[in-house]
Amino acid sequence: MFKPLFTAALLLAAPAFADPPVIRNVNAQESGGLWSFDVTITHGDTGWDDYADGWRILDADGKEIGMRDLAHPHVNEQPFTRSLSGVEIPVGLTEVGIQVRDSVGGWSPNITRVPLR
Repeated sequence: MFKPLFTAALLLAAPAFADPPVIRNVNAQESGGLWSFDVTITHGDTGWDDYADGWRILDADGKEIGMRDLAHPHVNEQPFTRSLSGVEIPVGLTEVGIQVRDSVGGWSPNITRVPLR
């Protein structure tokens, strides 16, 4: 008799988790042989329980060539942009992928392709 009520109470007490993060924009710029990336992300950060916590730059083979950790939730700052500079891009690479991660779901399966000009 108490089991259904207890189960319902547990479901109501469970934290709400956000959808996967989405990359809204990427600006890549080269200067002096090194690259800077500004990445704009939206994510329904709920606080420390679920937030976008990083993004990375990948080469054509999926190898990580740059990583930006996001140290805290951005609950009241959506969308938000964070930058990474001093990135060395291998010679001949004309495109990179940007992949975002959240603290609950891990790396998004979606990779945003960015041409390098």
